[in-house]
Amino acid sequence: MLIIVTYDVSTETAAGRRRLRRVAKACESIGQRVQKSVFECQVNEMQFEELERALLAEIDENEDNLRFYRITEPVEVRVKQYGTFRSVDFEGPLLA
Repeated sequence: MLIIVTYDVSTETAAGRRRLRRVAKACESIGQRVQKSVFECQVNEMQFEELERALLAEIDENEDNLRFYRITEPVEVRVKQYGTFRSVDFEGPLLA
């Protein structure tokens, strides 16, 4: 399944800046950054649950915001892209 992960971590304190780095690193390990705090991730149900647990362990729910969006199929109908960045086609061939 394709999920979109978005977050807004308060960076007013050193602890907040550390949380931001850890959240970004967790997202980078499983998905691709499409904007500064937005990631696309192609995951199965277990990977989704692991990512959700990892991110919930990092954020401070009193200061930060974390959102997950499950993109329903067919993705090509649900996602439109404009501009210079093109996301990886997880379902396409590995070599072009």
